[in-house]
Amino acid sequence: MPTKSMQSEHSYTQLDPRLSASCEPTPVMQPQWLAVNTELAEYLGIPEDLFGNAHGLRIFAGNEVPDWAQPAALGYAGHQFANYVPQLGDGRAVLLAEVIAADGKRFDLQLKGSGRTPFSRGGDGRSPLGPVLREYVVSEAMHRLGVPTTRALAAVATGELVQREQAEPGAILTRVASSHLRVGTAQYVLAFKDRELLQSFADYVIQRHYPACAAAEQPYLSLLQAVIDRQAQLIAKWMSLGFIHGVMNTDNMSLSGETIDYGPCAFMEAYDPATVFSFIDRRGRYMYQNQPPIAMWNLARFAETLLPLLHAEGEASEPAIKAATEAVEGFEARYQHYYWQEMTRKLGLTPESPGAQLLVQDFLDLLAQYKIDFTLAFRYLSDEEPTRLAQLFANEAHWRPWYERWQAAWPHGFKPKQLQQVNPAYIPRNHRIQELIDEAIKEGSLAKFNRLNQVLREPFIEREENQDLMAPATASEQVTRTFCGT
Repeated sequence: MPTKSMQSEHSYTQLDPRLSASCEPTPVMQPQWLAVNTELAEYLGIPEDLFGNAHGLRIFAGNEVPDWAQPAALGYAGHQFANYVPQLGDGRAVLLAEVIAADGKRFDLQLKGSGRTPFSRGGDGRSPLGPVLREYVVSEAMHRLGVPTTRALAAVATGELVQREQAEPGAILTRVASSHLRVGTAQYVLAFKDRELLQSFADYVIQRHYPACAAAEQPYLSLLQAVIDRQAQLIAKWMSLGFIHGVMNTDNMSLSGETIDYGPCAFMEAYDPATVFSFIDRRGRYMYQNQPPIAMWNLARFAETLLPLLHAEGEASEPAIKAATEAVEGFEARYQHYYWQEMTRKLGLTPESPGAQLLVQDFLDLLAQYKIDFTLAFRYLSDEEPTRLAQLFANEAHWRPWYERWQAAWPHGFKPKQLQQVNPAYIPRNHRIQELIDEAIKEGSLAKFNRLNQVLREPFIEREENQDLMAPATASEQVTRTFCGT
């Protein structure tokens, strides 16, 4: 039962009955705890007695609906690999409630992999164990790396098998998000051709995520600009860490500016701007270097949904189209601003430092030319002596001239050690994630899962006993393809 410390509401599902569908999770046979994020639970004010016991297990397995929950699947549409699908929606997830944290911030509490919903489109609504463990590890790592993201509150094994290419153990993730509203949600709302509904939805997004826009002269244009700015910051963060989302469909772009839906995601190792991991991305639409222009493309789709609100008569008028176009085209300048902030900071410089941007680009060119690990190359710049950096290259002539140029650009009083707080030692490397998934499935052990999670809680603190988790995959360890798991 909830305590006074937990506040729950259901503001979005009460906005309009067309936007969601009430449905309860499907009970599972033999649920077992896999992981609990007690720190996040405490922040959200979720009672301690919901974790580690049979009562809480029933709730987070979907076997019991508590009195504070009103489970519902949310509707949304989306462009999937540029092909528009008018109805997608939560096909394997239910929103339990919105939880109000002690600081007043509102978060969605969602079960993912909890069974069929009205949006399942013939699917089983379940999730294999592997994708649940992947999302738990990567989303929490992204949080610790300073990237806006959905988070993992709990993971539960179902005791049932999920049939994909082969039968796999099933699991359910409890996901926490500032909201689950997406560009695809706005597209879904627009399709009703109901201006009042569209306005109510836009007002809700403003109230929930961008309250300052309400006071703007043109609040809906201000909303568009705010979402654009938030996405520009997010993508710059991704790029600075070598993160590849893998499936940047419009239904996977959050209006809150958080990273959402960790399906075929991965962190790049050897630097190559054309890196693709997703098995289904056969043409490389969502490769690393395409993430900024794809974000802009997605934002153009969001702008289209707001056109009826940018004109007093509710029409997609020429002035409305012009204003929206200018806003979307402004993404590039915003992104470049944040990107250079992030990348020059990785060298201990600022975008205004003389030659800073050229130093960044030249370093990236070296990494690409010699296939150097992106994360380690930047991390080793924090060493007082460049011994480890030198070991990444076959020949000192490959890196030494650049290193000396960088030294000459150091600000007064700069020490390389300062970069330890900027460039992580640890990322959730793809082969390590695959190892922990294999161990969990084949041996029923969570030892590697727990260890990696613990190390990634402090990704900037290097420890001798964890050196193996810093290392890139060997040729035999490489995992070059990732899957959605749906």
